[in-house]
Amino acid sequence: MAQRLLFNTNKRLLWNLAYKAGFKGIRSVQKHKKRLKKGEFFPPFLYISITNSCNLRCQGCWVDVAAKQEKIDVAKMDDIIGQAKKMGNAFFGILGGEPFMHGEILEILEHNRDVYFQIFTNGHFITPEVAQELKRLGNVTPLVSVEGNEIVSDKRRGHLQVYNRTMTGLQNCLDAGLLTGVCTSVCQTNYEDLVSEEWIDNLIDLGVMYGWYHIYRPVGPDACPELALTPEQQTHVRKFVVETRSRKPIVMVDAYHDGDGNALCPAATGFTHHISPWGDIEPCPIIQFASESIYDERPLKQIFNESEFLTDFRKVAAESTRGCIILERPDLLKDLAERHGARDTTIRKEALAELDKMKIRPSQYNPGNEIPEKNLAYRLAKKFWFDDYGAYTQHFKADEWIDTRTDNPQKPTKQLAAAEK
Repeated sequence: MAQRLLFNTNKRLLWNLAYKAGFKGIRSVQKHKKRLKKGEFFPPFLYISITNSCNLRCQGCWVDVAAKQEKIDVAKMDDIIGQAKKMGNAFFGILGGEPFMHGEILEILEHNRDVYFQIFTNGHFITPEVAQELKRLGNVTPLVSVEGNEIVSDKRRGHLQVYNRTMTGLQNCLDAGLLTGVCTSVCQTNYEDLVSEEWIDNLIDLGVMYGWYHIYRPVGPDACPELALTPEQQTHVRKFVVETRSRKPIVMVDAYHDGDGNALCPAATGFTHHISPWGDIEPCPIIQFASESIYDERPLKQIFNESEFLTDFRKVAAESTRGCIILERPDLLKDLAERHGARDTTIRKEALAELDKMKIRPSQYNPGNEIPEKNLAYRLAKKFWFDDYGAYTQHFKADEWIDTRTDNPQKPTKQLAAAEK
């Protein structure tokens, strides 16, 4: 991997990544740890969905992409990023909808060249000209979403020629010399094709520098639960990522496990929270409830420190599971939202009803099947800069965890007894 980075990349872009996302990103985590020791809170990484608009209609999408376009304007983005920079943040995830349908996205990037952005995109709007502009700016890594082969992509994403247009956008990024990644929401229809050495080797041959497997989460108005992976398949994905990291010259991102293979949730640990296109400050992109907004009079520092909803979310999520609370305990999430009077941040206003309809299902937490990192660099990086920040040590109640891996998940005896009183 080091050889690829040294000989097959633009050195200015590599330096920007190393300094802005690497050095400054590590520094932001260190500041986060110091804040926690003082009883203060501000997430070191923010996901920001800058628009709800998208040209695709993907299965399982939770975003109101067909609603009237909403976007965070340039001035407000500059304000958000500026406030976060004062807290030490230097690395931001840009989401949508489709971020490149925001008419001023390049202006946002231009205004904030001292920080680094990872843009989650389907690639359809990355023309050669756009790719060259991203190269000039030097503070962006495109993360292009590929959801399967041509047939699977078209079905999963609701249009024809999706795969071809995505691969064209990806190639435009690579031709411009951008440090580019490919991500996949792994589900039943792409599991065999994309969780494979053949696919990884193909990415390496193309010039892709990193990959990221997300586990498909059946949420939203068109949840498609039949696409969800089994616990065994999720464990295989984790094992495949660990093996690939140790054997292939490509970086593999994994945000759901520590160095020892223990599962975690970045929102529950406080590593990240999410800002919606309407300005709502949510626990994460798929949990669409909020009590605060970026348009409140209080600064972000005060909001994050004082938010009872977000504080209680982190506590409840870390108490109930080391995995994904919306998959394993949608009942607790509904109770949390109702208890705090958190508003439904969707346009459809059906988020509570959607939680009611959800079936309890397994997520990344699979005790007894932990797979530690084999690669020393990843293991050390996670040990020092990406762990649970004490969230599970402080809160997790293993004896009260509901084993969601069974066909009929049941509350532990202790919880059942309390419920019967």
